Amino acid sequence: MATPALDLGVPVAEYGTGLQVTRVHRAPDAGLGGTGDFLWWHGPGPLRVGSLRVPARSAALVPDLGPVATAALLATGTPYGDGLLHRAAGSASAAAWLRDPRPQAGRLVAHSLAAAARALRALHGVPLPPGPQPPPPPGVRRLREWAAGTGPLAPSAARLRRRAREVWGGDRTERLLGWADDAVRPSGPGAPVVPLHGWASTGSLVPPRSRGRVALLTGEDLGAGRRELDLGWMLGDLVELAWSSPLHRAAESAGLLSVTDLQRVFLGAYEADGSDTHGSEGGGRERGDHGPAGPVYDPVAVGRCAVLRVVTHMRDFATYCEWSDELLDYLAFTAELIDEEGRRAVPRGVS
Repeated sequence: MATPALDLGVPVAEYGTGLQVTRVHRAPDAGLGGTGDFLWWHGPGPLRVGSLRVPARSAALVPDLGPVATAALLATGTPYGDGLLHRAAGSASAAAWLRDPRPQAGRLVAHSLAAAARALRALHGVPLPPGPQPPPPPGVRRLREWAAGTGPLAPSAARLRRRAREVWGGDRTERLLGWADDAVRPSGPGAPVVPLHGWASTGSLVPPRSRGRVALLTGEDLGAGRRELDLGWMLGDLVELAWSSPLHRAAESAGLLSVTDLQRVFLGAYEADGSDTHGSEGGGRERGDHGPAGPVYDPVAVGRCAVLRVVTHMRDFATYCEWSDELLDYLAFTAELIDEEGRRAVPRGVS
């Protein structure tokens, strides 16, 4: 793996898997709590072939949300070495803040999720130009190849697939593949194909350290499909957190924001009227797909896409890390999610 040659400033953090390496630096030109004091570099992990690059057709569709103070900045990466470089006002992701038991950490994540929802709403409102559409996000492709057994698999991923067939049975696998197909194609006039972030998650969401804007790191996973895929991807992250984290299983009794609270904040901000994303009232919306303040998504499809997110994470762990018997717990958990069609991702009372 090639390393960037230029000085990125003082290292703050480094972590990664066989798929992707992340390095965070305090920028050499950093001020005091400015909007871009930290540089996030994403590069290929040792098991990934090729450099990380932003798909050109998709990058041209990413809106500049600088004037929209309530939305997260879609921090599209620029090529740097064999990876992508992003600027952000924070040095830790929302996923890291979610491990912090202090109530103010939960409030910071809730604020960031609302800002991310508004940014995604703006991105989804950008019309696709005529001609060939951007491909689906690569995470969906990885999931399909693994579940269908149509591509080469790492030994641990192949072992996971064999066990999945035993635990899930063929019917659950076929349902999952059908949901993956539905997530990247239109299902009628109310569910158009739109530009997608492709990996909207708490790991790509960066709250500001002190002052500055929330950033949603954006780049190699850009693609096109139904908006529910981006929504389900973020909510699937939260569903997995509620299942796996002792802190968040006991959140309400500890006086913390629960995962359900965070889900409501995210979906409520996506639905809300009054976010002027294009300099005029109601910007970023497609005509005729909703009421004045109504939802623009199918909650059933959102739940199914949340399941896709959890299964993709499980598949990627088996592929780019090592086998762990914890994956057997994931298989049982994902079987439950498939049976309920991910309904726990969309709390009652929203959409």
